[in-house]
Formats: sequence, structure tokens, C-alpha cells
Amino acid sequence: DDFALFVALKKEFGGAVWSDWPCELRDREQNAMKNAEDCFGEAVGYTKFLQYVFFKQYTALKDYCRERNIQMIGDIPIYVNYDSPDVWKNPELFKLNEWKKPAFIAGVPPDYFSATGQLWGNPVYDWDALKKQGYLWWIRRFEHNFNLFDLVRVDHFRGFIAYWEVGAGEKTAVNGNWIKAPAEDFFKTLLRRFPVFPVLAEDLGVINADVREIMRQYEFPGMKVLLFAFGGAPAKNPYTPHNHVKDCVVYTGTHDNNTVKGWFEKDAGKEEKENFFRYLGRTVPPEEISGEFLRMAMMSVANTIIIPVQDILNLGAEARMNTPSTASGNWKWRLAPGALTPEIAAMLKELTEIYGRD
Repeated sequence: DDFALFVALKKEFGGAVWSDWPCELRDREQNAMKNAEDCFGEAVGYTKFLQYVFFKQYTALKDYCRERNIQMIGDIPIYVNYDSPDVWKNPELFKLNEWKKPAFIAGVPPDYFSATGQLWGNPVYDWDALKKQGYLWWIRRFEHNFNLFDLVRVDHFRGFIAYWEVGAGEKTAVNGNWIKAPAEDFFKTLLRRFPVFPVLAEDLGVINADVREIMRQYEFPGMKVLLFAFGGAPAKNPYTPHNHVKDCVVYTGTHDNNTVKGWFEKDAGKEEKENFFRYLGRTVPPEEISGEFLRMAMMSVANTIIIPVQDILNLGAEARMNTPSTASGNWKWRLAPGALTPEIAAMLKELTEIYGRD
């Protein structure tokens, strides 16, 4: 209901951010909301109809997959967009100022991906307010996603233990602070509500002992990215295959990484290339790098592996999905019809059988 009304009001006010709407609608005053529902009833009904059609189609797709023993993995971004019905309806759950604008915004400090950190711009949660309501907002969010997917990847998992908070006026994420969240109380509450809690924790980036302890305590599987395996000493690197654990998911690379071929040709330094060849036990030409990473993932002890189709096709940097801290040129790559050939299917079948992943 709130989403459908939000869409109608956004259109009525020319796309303006909800906090710039007339105060009575910004603050969701009862009479103003009732008048808006009456005035925009047709537009609200149309949005609900579109949702109905989409979910009917999605449910058919999910049933089709289930009949073929294919599971659907979804993704929950830890944060939500400020200009959304989530924040409009629940401003008390976020750190906003007196005009209901963000007082602080989310991001991460400088890391592998960016020297100035990543400034995401999302409003951060008021965890004290969430705790007082028994985390109902999060419970409803997980419940909805568990209805949609068989497994849910929780993005930026470390933010549930401590998150990087930056003042709303900052231009980069450098000047921020780590703020603790009530992780143990939060997950205890969720697990009382969901005895079966099928999540995958995205645990990349700055991961401290307290994050690892929460993952260990609640048996949340984490992620291992092979593109990170050859920086430093491979013997102790947690991403090298011999250091993997069963309860994790291995990726050659994620949507935020270059493709394997692109990484080798453009990003990998001399030490990383040498470490990779030493680990492999031989030198291989660039056109075979993706295949070797695919094989390393297959032979991992990890229960699950995920291979981006770009790496299966041995594509270079031109097929990269996303570059963090950039606002344009992302998410444009598409899989061309006919790109997945019978030869590729045979190769995947052979590796699946060799390494017992069938």
C-alpha cells in the first residue's frame, strides 16, 4: 500500500524527494494520507496491478526452477535508498535531522576498491529505535525475501556488527567513524522468529574478530573470492583454495570485481601473477587464466561455488559488471544469445563430474 501511494505521489510532485513534499504528506498526517489515497486511487491501483503481474510471473519462474532442482539466490542490501517508502513510512528508524533529511550516511572506509572509501549515501539506521520495536522492520524484510528466494545473500554483513558512519555533508568516506550495532541481540531475535535462517554473509572488506565471531556463533557461511587469493603470501591467504572451509561460497570474482581475464591483463601486479603461477605449479598463457580459476573453484572444499558467466566465457575487462565508487557505465553487460555453446556445456559437465559437484 505504501509503495503504491509513494509511486503516485512521486509522479504528482515531479519526482521530488519525499522530504520535499508538502509537510502534511511528508509527515504522513492522517487526513492528508486519506485524501491522497482517495485522490490517487486509480494510480495506486495500477501500481498494485503491476506488482501482481510481476509476482505472478516471478512465482511461475521460481516454480519452473524448483521443478529442475535449481535454487534461487536473492540479495538483501543492508541499507535502503533514502528516497523510498521504507524511510518515508519509518523515519524514526533512521538517523535523520529535524527536516527528516539524513544526518549521517553510510559507506565504507578506504579499502581494496577505493583509496577514499565508498560513500554510498544511504541513511544509517537508528539501532536503538530498531531494538525498541523488536526489530520488526527487519523481521518483515527477511520474511518477504525468504518467500522470494531459497537462499539470501546479506550484503555488507559486517555492518550488522559495526558500520561506517559519515556526516551527511562529507564528499568522501574518509572522515567517518565505526559505530557498533547490537548484533548478538539482533540475530538472537531473528533466529527465534526464523528457526531456519538460509543466509549467506557477504564478509568481504575490513573484517575484524568480532565479525568472525558472530559468523561462527550463528554458523553463517561467508564468501571466498579467488581474485583476492594471490596478494601477499598465498600460504596464509584465506582466499587461496587450500585455506577454504566447507561452510562457505567460493566465487572466482563478484559483480564488483573485474573478470578473471580482465584482472590478469589490467589489474594484477607482478607479485600477484608470480604467486598465481607458483600456486598453479606452471605458467599458462592469458587465454587460459579463466579456465584455471574455474578449475580451482571447482576443486575447492567449499559446499558451493558461483562462477560469473563472463569467466565461463573467458571475457575481458569489457565485460566487467560493476566498478565500485563509480556512478556511470555499470550493469550494462548482457549475455548474448548463443554465447553458451554445447562445447561450454560439455566442459562444465566434465568439471562438475571430476570434482563431484553434481
